[in-house]
Amino acid sequence: MTKIAFIGAGSTIFMKNIVGDALHFDALRDAQIALMDIDRTRLAESELVANKLVAAMDAPGMVTATTDRRRALDGADFVVTAFQTGGYEPSTVIDFDIPKAYGLSQTIADTLGVGGIMRGLRTVPHLWAVAEDMAQVCPNATMLQYVNPMAINTWALAERFPQVKTVGLCHSVQNTLEEMAHDLDIPQDEIRYQVAGINHVAFFLKLEHRGRSLYPALREGYRAGRLPKPPLHHARCPNHVRYEVMDHLGYFCTESSEHLAEYVPWFIKDGRDDLIAQFGIPLDEYPRRCVEQMADWGSQAEAFRTDASIEVTKSHEFAAEIMNAIVTDAPYLAYGNLPNTGQIPQLPAGAVVETPCLVDANGVQPSVVTGIPPQLIALMRSQINVQELTVRALVEENVDYLYHAAMMDPHTAAELDLRQIRSLVTDLLAAHGDIIPAWARQRRAA
Repeated sequence: MTKIAFIGAGSTIFMKNIVGDALHFDALRDAQIALMDIDRTRLAESELVANKLVAAMDAPGMVTATTDRRRALDGADFVVTAFQTGGYEPSTVIDFDIPKAYGLSQTIADTLGVGGIMRGLRTVPHLWAVAEDMAQVCPNATMLQYVNPMAINTWALAERFPQVKTVGLCHSVQNTLEEMAHDLDIPQDEIRYQVAGINHVAFFLKLEHRGRSLYPALREGYRAGRLPKPPLHHARCPNHVRYEVMDHLGYFCTESSEHLAEYVPWFIKDGRDDLIAQFGIPLDEYPRRCVEQMADWGSQAEAFRTDASIEVTKSHEFAAEIMNAIVTDAPYLAYGNLPNTGQIPQLPAGAVVETPCLVDANGVQPSVVTGIPPQLIALMRSQINVQELTVRALVEENVDYLYHAAMMDPHTAAELDLRQIRSLVTDLLAAHGDIIPAWARQRRAA
C-alpha cells in the first residue's frame, strides 16, 4: 500500500485535485492518504472531501487526518507540500502594502521581487523542518514540492537536505499550452513542444503543429491585434505582456502575464499608468484573489458538506502521474524543477532549472537541453541572481544577502535607489516579526 502525505492539506481544492488524480490509477486506489494541517477546521473539511472522493471512486483507500506533521510523514512514499507560511494576513498584506508605500507596485509577489524574497524567507525554514522529519521517518519518500517561491524553496532544500528526494512542480507549462492552443484554435494534443528554463521564466523553445512552427502565427496574430484572445484562467489578466515579450525576445514564456510583468523592468513603472492600461497589468492581483477565494470558500465548503457525492475529475497536475510512474515503473514525461547538474549547461550549477524529466521506478530524471538562445539565458540569469542571494541568506543566516537580493531584483532596482531598497527591506523584516527567523529580524547597520 502506498502512503501519500499532504503537508498543508487545508488547501482543500488543491488536495482534492491531487487525491482525485491519484484515485484514477489502479496502483494508487488503495493508497493511505495522510492529511496534515495546523488549521483544524480546514483539516476537517479536507478530510471530509477526501473521504467523499474515495467513496465516489469506490476505492479501498484510507484517509487519516492529523495536526502532527511527523505522524503524517511516518512511512510515507510521497509527500506533497502545499502550504503558505504567514497566510494572507498578515504576510501577504505586508508584502504588498509596505512596498506600495515606497512606490513599488506588484501583481502576485510570490516568486521574485521583495514579495518573493520575503515569502522564501518565511517558507524555507518550514520546508527544512519537513525535510528533516522525512530524513528520519520516511527517508525513501519523494517530496513533490508545490510551494512558491518554487526555485528558492527547491534550491534551499537541496542545499540543506541533499539526501531527501525532492522535485519542484508547477502547472505553468500545462496552463500555457492550453492558452496557446485556445488562441490558435488548435487541439492541444496536436501541438509538439519543448520547454526549458527556470520556473516561471522558462520558454517554449519548440512549438509545432504538424511539423510547422506556430511562432509565425502567434507573432502575426499579435501584431494584427487578433491575439491574445480573452484568457482561459483569469479573466481580468490578459496575456499582452507575454505576447509583447515574445515579440521582442522571440519565444513564449511559460508563466502568466501578471507574473511575468513583475519579473522584468519594462512594464510596471511608477507614474506610467499608460503602460498598465496598454498591457492590462492587474496590480495587486494576488491580494484580490485571496479576498475573493476567502469569500467564496463558505459556499464551496457547504456544498462539500451537503452534497451526497463529489465528482472526481482528472486535473493536469503532474503529482499523481509521477507517483504512478514511480510505483509502476511505467515511464512518464513531466516538467520538473531540480538543481542544475548539467541539464542546462548555460546556467549556473546548483541553480534550480525546469526541464523535461523522465519518471519511472528510478525517480525523476532530468533531460539535457542545450542551445537556448542567449537573450533568454540572460533573462533567466537576472532571476537566478535574486534566488541565489536569498538562498545564501537562508543557508548562512546572513541578513545582508536579503538586502542584496532585493537590490539585484530587476523590477525593484528599476523603481527604487539603493537607500530606498535598504529602507524597504528593513521595514519588511520588522513588519514580519516572529513569522521570519530570528537572525533575519536583526536590523541591518546603516
